[in-house]
Amino acid sequence: MSYTHFTLTERENLQQLLNEGKSFREIAEILGRSPSTISREVRRNYSQKKKQYHPWRATVLYILRRKKCVRRPAIQKDTELFRLIQECLEKYWSPELIAHYCKEHGYPVSHATIYKAIRSGLFSGVKAKTHLRRKNKKKYKRTKTCSSIQPEHTIHERPVDANTKSRLGDWEGDTVCGARNKSCLVTQVDRKSKMLTAAISPNHTMDAVRKATKRAFELLEVSLPIHTITLDNGSEFADFKGIEEDLDTTIYFADPHSPWQRGLNENTNDMLRFFFPKGTDFSLVSEDELVRVVHLINSRPRKCLDYLSPLDFVSKKCCT
Repeated sequence: MSYTHFTLTERENLQQLLNEGKSFREIAEILGRSPSTISREVRRNYSQKKKQYHPWRATVLYILRRKKCVRRPAIQKDTELFRLIQECLEKYWSPELIAHYCKEHGYPVSHATIYKAIRSGLFSGVKAKTHLRRKNKKKYKRTKTCSSIQPEHTIHERPVDANTKSRLGDWEGDTVCGARNKSCLVTQVDRKSKMLTAAISPNHTMDAVRKATKRAFELLEVSLPIHTITLDNGSEFADFKGIEEDLDTTIYFADPHSPWQRGLNENTNDMLRFFFPKGTDFSLVSEDELVRVVHLINSRPRKCLDYLSPLDFVSKKCCT
């Protein structure tokens, strides 16, 4: 039987049974407790002055004991451990370094314990905002708009024609962030011809990115098929099924943290950064200006295309 603390109702029943003259073993059987539990409850809370057990008095004593039942802090003032941590903090060491240093000197303590002590003000003259590198800020922030993606197809299932770049119409997609991480560009690059197309999205929500993806292919300079699209695992592509319906295609997702699997798209986005540096507010960029920049990139000769531009490659080679 798993142990639970006595409730007020149980204590009231216990008092009544004691007044009836029942033994601890009989009371334990009625209340569904062990005899030792009943004995301990009465011994702790029995009033020697009034020679009785009272449920309300027992409950008050229980609450007071629970308040005092606090684990002793691992770092105590006027100890060698306290002195070591204080000296290291005054040198602006991180809690991780301090924990390792203390362990080497025979005082094992976790970095989490040091963080907790700093935030509680245990060390005089030491504060998180003045002595910690990140000034008490979280290293990572989780946004409420984060959506998890459960891919139906991964890059390892992509057709051979897409992997070998033997046809037109296999695309790599991504987003290019704008100022304050609000507006962005949605970009798509054909793996065979290196043809780029892009559209402006007002934000990173999956609905806005879906519309911008559809718009990007509407702005494509030449007519190309859309056999497959390879994306990363960003939450902005959470509505990938909707994109598949809009474009009548199949979307494949690269492995997490593997940008080299979409190297062409990453390289092409870097070309866009020449015209739209980091910090550009894409909400102030017109669609005409974006189309002009995309045309400049698509008109640029590429060594990988035998010094043809993507536009020339499509018009002359055509990948029959």
